[in-house]
Amino acid sequence: MTSPDGQPSPNPYIPSLADIVEKRRETRGTYTYRLRLRNEATRRAFRFRPGQFNMVYAFGAGEVPISIVSDPDESESLDHTIRVVGSVTGVLDRLGPGDMVGLRGPYGSWWPLEEVRGKDVVLVTGGLGCAPVVAVINYIVRRRDAYGTLKILHGIKTPRDLVFRERFRAWARHPNTEVYLTVDRPDRTWRYHVGMVTNLFSQVRIDPARSVVMMCGPEVMMRYAVRSLLANGMPADGVFLSMERNMKCAVGFCGHCQLGPEFVCKDGPIFRYDRIRRWFEHPDV
Repeated sequence: MTSPDGQPSPNPYIPSLADIVEKRRETRGTYTYRLRLRNEATRRAFRFRPGQFNMVYAFGAGEVPISIVSDPDESESLDHTIRVVGSVTGVLDRLGPGDMVGLRGPYGSWWPLEEVRGKDVVLVTGGLGCAPVVAVINYIVRRRDAYGTLKILHGIKTPRDLVFRERFRAWARHPNTEVYLTVDRPDRTWRYHVGMVTNLFSQVRIDPARSVVMMCGPEVMMRYAVRSLLANGMPADGVFLSMERNMKCAVGFCGHCQLGPEFVCKDGPIFRYDRIRRWFEHPDV
């Protein structure tokens, strides 16, 4: 962390200064911001793992938790995909290259990529839920020989909601990689599957003995997807979820993101399913 004068600070609540160096439109109301930490020492020391997030601060408006979607080896910049849905993201929407934001992090747990080397990796996502696994995809395609088949299953409401359209096409061209896209409400241009993302399970061969599933998206989608996977032999300790709760402080202090005895910001956001099964199965917890 750095203080406002650019010097290192041990205070986890003080953001570092970061410049927006690029802003790329993904789809309506969704943009990927490339940020560069202003302080060189902070930039060199910054390390994260796929699945972790930063708190992005819009001056005068507040801060929001945003997944880091770039590869951990890209040390000069950090990519964050942001959907404009509230007051803070509304301010961020008006910013572009040359503007400055605050950044603190990284926070939270990460996907178990080192532990699952050699296995098939199945990614199940919905909506902007694909953002937390973009770093996973980037990580695997750059280390392709270390993993088995990469299977990407992504569901959206309409074709206009497809984020990372060009990236999906590029990922599908990588060796030993399968991409499956589906929508609830197709239009005349749609050439892929139609229906819920869980319908794709009948199109994809998943070997429970040699696969790991990483999932992110609306909780109701993940709930049905997990049930389907378990019913077809996937072990509960082979499924990992990225949870999205109302994170405010990112350090387990405020309690807004509590899930049973866990805090999503510091104990998650990545959880092995059997660890939170008891609470995840109850929508109101």
